[in-house]
Amino acid sequence: MRRVTVLLIPAATLAVFCCHPAMAYVGPGAGITILGALWSVILAIALAIGAVLFWPIRVLVRRRRNRASKAANEGAGASGPGRDN
Repeated sequence: MRRVTVLLIPAATLAVFCCHPAMAYVGPGAGITILGALWSVILAIALAIGAVLFWPIRVLVRRRRNRASKAANEGAGASGPGRDN
């Protein structure tokens, strides 16, 4: 095992430092695709954080609205029109 490691480390180092650049062309379509994917990830994270932060506010508004409607129904039901006393 030690002999393989002794031979493998210098060979890997030599391969890394002696390689030539690929000279490959990356067109504008790949850049647009990367930007689209990046924006979608950023938007998804922002929407998730917004939903978590907005949830307590939504619950409070809903509770307040329910209390107001219950109070209006109780007040109108006691002596409202169409009720015989």
